[in-house]
Amino acid sequence: MKGISLDNIDHQILAYLKSNAKLTNKDIGQLIHMTGQAVGIRINKLIDAGHIQNYTISIQYDHKQFIRVFMDNNQYDTFEAAVNSYLEVDDFYKVSGQACYMIVGHFSHERLAQFITTISKWGRYSIETVLDNRKKDRQ
Repeated sequence: MKGISLDNIDHQILAYLKSNAKLTNKDIGQLIHMTGQAVGIRINKLIDAGHIQNYTISIQYDHKQFIRVFMDNNQYDTFEAAVNSYLEVDDFYKVSGQACYMIVGHFSHERLAQFITTISKWGRYSIETVLDNRKKDRQ
C-alpha cells in the first residue's frame, strides 16, 4: 500500500483530521458527502501508506522558538541526547543547509537560558522567537 497517490478527497480527509483528530468517520463523511464507512476505508489506506503516522493534539504554549544549531564538532550523539533530555523540545530535526539541526521548542525565558548554555558546548546557534501565529484556517 506504500506510495499511493492522494486525490482531492484524501486531501480533504487529511485537512479535517489535522484540524480536529477527534472527528468521527461519520462526521467527516457528512462534511465531504461520503459514508462514514467509506471514510474509514480511506483513512486506513492513508495509515497503511504512511501518510497518517499518529493522532495528536496541539498545545498552545506561551513561548515558542525555532533554534538553529551550527555544530563546531562531530559529537552528534551526545548533542542529540542532551537536546532530547529537555521536555520543552517539541521537534528536533537534522537538516541540510547552513545549520546542522533545527529545534522547535517552547522554553520559558529561564529554561531557554539553561538550554542555550547546554547546547553552546557543541556549537553556535540562532534563535527565532514566535510573536504571533499567522496561519489561517483552511477549511
